[in-house]
Parts: sequence; C-alpha cells; structure tokens
Amino acid sequence: MNAVPTRWLFDLGNTRLKCAPLHADGSVGEAVALDHHGAEVDLATAMARALPARIEVAYLASVASADTTVDVLDALSARCRRISRARTQAVFDGVAIAYARPQKLGVDRFLALLAAHARGGAALVCGVGTALTLDLVDADGRHHGGRIAPSPTLMRESLHGRARQLAPQGGAYAVFATDTEDALASGCDGAALALVEHSLAEARRRLGEAPRLYLHGGGADDLVARLPGALPAPGLVLEGLARWAEVEAERPGPPVS
Repeated sequence: MNAVPTRWLFDLGNTRLKCAPLHADGSVGEAVALDHHGAEVDLATAMARALPARIEVAYLASVASADTTVDVLDALSARCRRISRARTQAVFDGVAIAYARPQKLGVDRFLALLAAHARGGAALVCGVGTALTLDLVDADGRHHGGRIAPSPTLMRESLHGRARQLAPQGGAYAVFATDTEDALASGCDGAALALVEHSLAEARRRLGEAPRLYLHGGGADDLVARLPGALPAPGLVLEGLARWAEVEAERPGPPVS
C-alpha cells in the first residue's frame, strides 16, 4: 500500500490554483487545477474535496490578490502543520535574476526559470495565463530579463469589454480570416505568436544559439502547435516550486514563511 504524500505544492495564479503532491524523491505528482475565477467559486470547499485531511508541509507560490492568497492560507492552515511560501530571490539554485529589484519579478516566473535551468541548457520560458510572460535564461543560469504582455484570452476579454458585440471567445485561427470570430482568434493568437517568435530570434542572436522554448500556463496549448520546436511544460512552475522546496529543506534553520 502506497503512503499518502505528506508534502504538497500549491501554485496560486490569477484564475487557478494548481495543487500537486511532492514525493519523497523530489518528483511532482499528478496536479489538480481548481478554478477560482468568479464570485460564485468556493475555493475552500474545492480544496477540501481535492486535498487529504492532513498535510505535513505545504509549499505555496502566489501571484494572486492578497484576499485570495489569504483565503488559500486559511484553508491550508486548517490541514497543514507547516506552510512555507516561496518568494523570488536574487540568486538561487544556480539562477541569477536580472532585475535590480528581484522581488518585482513574479514568483511564478522565478520558479519557472528554476525548473528550466534545472533541465539544462539555455531556455526561453513562456507563460500563457492572464498575462503572456517571456523570460530568457542562459545555460549558466543568468537571467537576461523578459517581457510581459496581455495573453490572447485577456485580449479577447478586453475587446469584449469595450465592444460588447465582439465575442470574448470562439473562432479558429487563420492567417487571413473571413469571419469576425475567426479574425479575433487569429489576431489575438497571432499577436502572441509574433511576440514569442521575435523574442526567440532575439534570444538566438544574443546567445549565439537557439534556446529551448518552454510553454506553460492555461493558454499554452493554443500556441504550442504553431511554434515549431516548442516544448509544452504544463507543470513548469510546480516543478520549480519542488526544486525550491528541496533546496530550502537542505538549508539550516526554519523554512521561509
């Protein structure tokens, strides 16, 4: 009989909470995604259904609002003996962040960089969630900086907010669309694709080699098929959080909280 994992990873984004067990060997178990976007969502109840009654240690990374983060912390406090919250650090596990103020780099981007670097080689890391984020890290772990733009989903929602007749979703990609919904899908996806392709070309020029392109986040599937050589990495942030947890566990003193 397999033992129930006592350590869990929690990646709290702007629309979803991803939860996964952290196994004894440092690997990440199967993730569960809980949607918390919308007033009708009871995240505490969803967590109670998805998680074991007791957890020894919870590792949390959050880029969500303060209120949502507090709600998750409260729900975790009821079942966890200890909670450790990840934060961006200037230098960690071989990765050196380019920001003069590293704390301004979102912790999800930081953790994705840790995971990409641990996989080896230079990497362009693309997150497709509420925002579209791009970060370049070379083979030595030096972060060269990144970009932030609206994701295709946010573009559609923003257009719908200003012009209600424009559908917030639907349509199929085409280079030159002959239908409004298709044109919206093509324009918003195309804008994201162009930004990724331009960043990839600039990364190749800067490094003298083509980095691996990793895509993660809820909207990654819509782009990855149109980016030759792109590597889908849906659990990249959790993978980085697992690495952060293992390194922190090896350090003397109490965990960061």
